Amino acid sequence: MVPPLNGPVLIFDSGVGGLSVVRALRERLPDAPLAYACDNAALPYGTKEDGWLVARIVMVCRAAVAASGAEVLVVACNTASTLALDALRAALPVPVVGTVPAIKPAAALTASGVIGLLATSATVCRPYTDRLIEDFATHRTVVRVAGDALVGQAEQLLATGSVDATVIEAALAPLWQQPELDTVVLGCTHFPLLRDHFRPPRAITWVDSGAAIARRVDQVLGTPHWALTPPAMAWATDAERAGLVAACRTFGFPPPLSLLT
Repeated sequence: MVPPLNGPVLIFDSGVGGLSVVRALRERLPDAPLAYACDNAALPYGTKEDGWLVARIVMVCRAAVAASGAEVLVVACNTASTLALDALRAALPVPVVGTVPAIKPAAALTASGVIGLLATSATVCRPYTDRLIEDFATHRTVVRVAGDALVGQAEQLLATGSVDATVIEAALAPLWQQPELDTVVLGCTHFPLLRDHFRPPRAITWVDSGAAIARRVDQVLGTPHWALTPPAMAWATDAERAGLVAACRTFGFPPPLSLLT
């Protein structure tokens, strides 16, 4: 029998994008207590230097795991995962589940053989992404598009309930230059939050990593039950940022506490 757990599943992201993974976790593990942590003081990650980011991610995640008493850490950020998973696993006393672009399922789903990868600049260009394409999509045409502006739009949506449709349209426009493209990988956890605001010119299958992450957490925990149910908690490196309280509340978290202060 799996021993009872005491701490929550901790979801970490640079900003509010990881909240899209919260949805998938609650569907797969409805009884699991969840906690959230974001390094929004350093947002966006995709424009930062790699070495600095690795050190920063380890520092913030170590503090968040200690504050939450987490049983497992979910790195709900493609940039952080492609950079820092090995460092996090070496530094932390709990299992670490990462996020990678859903190239493999997209390659299986496409009917035309042309798929898009919509991600941040850092993820689009990362050697890890090259390897995913080599391993799972060499028989497909992969159109890589950096949609960094969408990160800010997702943050704005959860803070204010509104987006700038022209910014979203411009970010997606390079995808539609490929007339046979029929499947798009949302390679940043911020992007699924914007799905209702995407207006493609034709039918598109959108693929993200949320369900796969939830399955992996389920496997890592091993049919868990909790001795105690800790309350939902949230932390942020800039807990005073406008709109963050509203974003957390939308997903069932209280106002975030300050982290690294």
